[in-house]
Amino acid sequence: MVHRTARVALRVTSGQRRRCFGLLRSAGDVWACVLEVNSWRRRRGYAPLVGYQGLCRELAASGPGTFDDLDSTGARSVLRRFSDAWFAAAKRRNAGDGSARFPRRRRRLVPVRWYHGTFRIDGRRVRIPAGKGRPSLWVRLARQLPYPVEQVRSITLLSEGGHLFLDVTAEVPIATYPPGEEPDPARVAGVDLGIIHPFAVAGPDGEGLLVSGRAIRAEHRMHLADTKARRRAVARRAPGRV
Repeated sequence: MVHRTARVALRVTSGQRRRCFGLLRSAGDVWACVLEVNSWRRRRGYAPLVGYQGLCRELAASGPGTFDDLDSTGARSVLRRFSDAWFAAAKRRNAGDGSARFPRRRRRLVPVRWYHGTFRIDGRRVRIPAGKGRPSLWVRLARQLPYPVEQVRSITLLSEGGHLFLDVTAEVPIATYPPGEEPDPARVAGVDLGIIHPFAVAGPDGEGLLVSGRAIRAEHRMHLADTKARRRAVARRAPGRV
C-alpha cells in the first residue's frame, strides 16, 4: 500500500466559509499557545514542551471549547505538526545544518487534519468535525474524489490564496499483475526527445506513446495565471505604505 494525496477545492456558502476560516484561525491559536507556553518555560529555565504526548496533556488540561469550533482531534493535529517541525529542526541542527530554525513564528491560519473515523464523505459532500455542542459542518467538493471513499484515510483543511481546499489522503494498493502478465524488463522502446512534443515512445508491434507538449504548456499557462491571481489577491489585502 502507498499513500496518495489529492487537493480538491471547496464550494462553500458564506456561512460555511466563515466557519472554515474560523477553524483555521483556531488552529493558529493552538499554535500560538504552544509558542507562548514554551516562551514562558524558557524564561524560567525549564525545558521546552515539544513532545506530542506532553502537548496533548496540556491540551486536555485546557478543557473543551477553549478553541471555539475546533475539536480535540483537529487541535491534536496542530500539536503533531508543531512537534514534527521541532524535532525535524533539531535533527538538522545535530547533523550540522546551522540554518535549521525551530518553529517560533506565529501563524494566523494553520491547516487542520482529521483522520479516518472522525469525518464523513457522502458523494461530493464532506462533513468536517466540529467542537462538542457545535452544529455539523458540511462542505461541498468542487470535483469528485479521485479515490474510493473506503480508501480515504485523512482530510486536511487549508487555505491558499484566500481559497479553501481539502487535501484528501488515501491508501492506494500497489499495482499487481496476474502471473505471466508482469512488465517484461527485456522489452526495449525507443524514446525521441522532441521540441513540440517532449517525448515520443515507439515500442514493438506498432505500439507508441506521445506526451503532448501543447497540453503541458496549456497546464503551465493555467498554473501561471492561477499564481498571478493569488498574488493579486494577497496584494489587495496588504496594508498600504504610509
